[in-house]
Amino acid sequence: MAKRVFVTVGTTSFDQLIDCVTAEENITILKGLGYNRLDLQIGRGTVNPKPYSTNKFTVDVFRYKPSLAEDLKKADLVISHAGAGSCLEALGEGKPLIAVVNENLMDNHQTELAKQLYKDGHLYYCTCSTLGNTLLTMDISALKPYKPGHPEIFASFLDEVIGYK
Repeated sequence: MAKRVFVTVGTTSFDQLIDCVTAEENITILKGLGYNRLDLQIGRGTVNPKPYSTNKFTVDVFRYKPSLAEDLKKADLVISHAGAGSCLEALGEGKPLIAVVNENLMDNHQTELAKQLYKDGHLYYCTCSTLGNTLLTMDISALKPYKPGHPEIFASFLDEVIGYK
């Protein structure tokens, strides 16, 4: 049975994340954790890893699909850029999530969102340089389910982070 990791950059490009997650050391960590499939949604990035399949590990790559719902449903772990839409979609599916903050963005609101969702116990977050360590030290069983249904609280939080309040 496949144990899947789904990686998404949403509608953006985050080449550093794709490079990082497909680096040999992180593939080795994923294999050591029992994962045997890596599905990469690479968006409009220029890094385009070659899909491959061996008897022990499969990598599949695509840019966009009309919906990522099926990929999220099949995933045992989601590694995502720390954009609000991607994070909330993964958490809404009840999937363990590592949000990877893009340190190259100016006025990076992703960090605040990821820190708050981490503080609330819903996800782990890291940067590309700390992804391997996060994979090795995370305890998926300690994550709390995210209960959507109060968009006004989230909207208020976003307004505060962005500076509208």
